[in-house]
Amino acid sequence: MASPECRHLVAGSADLSNCFIPGDGIGIEVVAAAIEVLKTVAKNNFELNITNFPWGTVFYKETGSYLPSDFLTTLKPFDAIPFDAVGAPDVPDHLSLWGLLLKMRSPLQLYANTRPIRCLTTPRLASVHPSALDWLLVRENSEGEYAGHGGRSHVGQTWEIATETSIYSRHGVERIMRFAFAAAQKRPRKQLTVVSKSNALRHGRVLWDEVATEVAAEFPDVHWDKELVDAMTIRMVQKPHSIDTVVGTNLHIGILSDLAAALAGSIGIAASSNLDPTRGWPSMFEPVHGSAFDIMGKGVANPIGAVCAAAEMMSWVGEERAAAGIMKAIESVCEIGLLTVDMGGKLNTMQVTEALCKALGS
Repeated sequence: MASPECRHLVAGSADLSNCFIPGDGIGIEVVAAAIEVLKTVAKNNFELNITNFPWGTVFYKETGSYLPSDFLTTLKPFDAIPFDAVGAPDVPDHLSLWGLLLKMRSPLQLYANTRPIRCLTTPRLASVHPSALDWLLVRENSEGEYAGHGGRSHVGQTWEIATETSIYSRHGVERIMRFAFAAAQKRPRKQLTVVSKSNALRHGRVLWDEVATEVAAEFPDVHWDKELVDAMTIRMVQKPHSIDTVVGTNLHIGILSDLAAALAGSIGIAASSNLDPTRGWPSMFEPVHGSAFDIMGKGVANPIGAVCAAAEMMSWVGEERAAAGIMKAIESVCEIGLLTVDMGGKLNTMQVTEALCKALGS
């Protein structure tokens, strides 16, 4: 399972080495919460070695860059990378996103992004049963709309032109489709929905559909269908029980996963895994929410998304018991209503974190 380049990626490892990148805003607060939970679950199970890297907007303002020039060499030895959020009100979002998160994803070959959706409290829609919201969203994480190809000319003129070119390679589409079909195959329902927009986008998305059909032949036990992205938003709201595993492009799953998290209760509970399935590089785990500077420092940020991401990380590195323990603690805390305001509760970040640690210790 583990490649020669990666250390400690086996079940029951005695030593787990993580570098934490809190980033900006509430990221600093919720990563601290995730660390406390990981320290609790690590007791008598494995040694947790933690290194913090202050890469974010403060680092950018001090150095002129979000990442040091040797960041790849720095990250290579680690088992996994817990990351949180990037972005600040006084720096354009495209500079912060491309300067930190997207700058890491591509060279680390984190091409598979998974976003599990589970309803931990009452769904936002009264007509939806919690059991209907048990989905796995798979996002192509390296090309598509976020490939970074394009440019601007005649800047400042009335005839200024800006282009944004989406990139779809057969290699890139094949590998994410195989990953998604394999993920669906492992789930009880063995069902996959391929999200597309090939009726209007007649080149890249037609290739996307064609490759999906070709790869599907390799997984005869997986039932699959195709849904246009606009229709998918309706299906998520009106027929959530018809959905299990979903695969889509960078932009489409980025949008759909936020809708899914909102339906399940709050964007604050959603986790995201940026994976290198070859295990040649450390994978990165983060909550879906952003830096949320409007609530930074108020102590009200929901730590569950970051803690769920920590559970996903534990599972990825082979510590399945630790992952299960964390998720059980989250479920128990949510069941008795020990929640932050965004989920209808009254507790602050620290109080929810303490409740999670207590549940792990019981």
